[in-house]
Amino acid sequence: MSAEWERVCSLGDIPDEGTIGVEVGDVPVAVVRVGDEVFALHDVCTHAEVKLSEGDVYDHTLECWLHGSCFDLRSGKPTGPPATKPVNVYRVKIEGDDVFVSLSKE
Repeated sequence: MSAEWERVCSLGDIPDEGTIGVEVGDVPVAVVRVGDEVFALHDVCTHAEVKLSEGDVYDHTLECWLHGSCFDLRSGKPTGPPATKPVNVYRVKIEGDDVFVSLSKE
């Protein structure tokens, strides 16, 4: 099965060291930019079910604004409590100024 890529935003829409929330189909996705890198994570904290895209980005980590759970942008694994479960990470590709996200694993 081939990957289904969906354009979610322009590179310029994402603040450096920042994040925006988008929808891919009916899936909430946090799109995060760190320098030249762009990451996509499920936009719901596994601890409190709030939008991670409203949190802070630093050192390849996204911190949930509500209770401070931290997630690694590359793996989705929690790096700080109270969250103990990872969030899904999604594949990203950039073509020109367009940012695409694929929810498929392939």
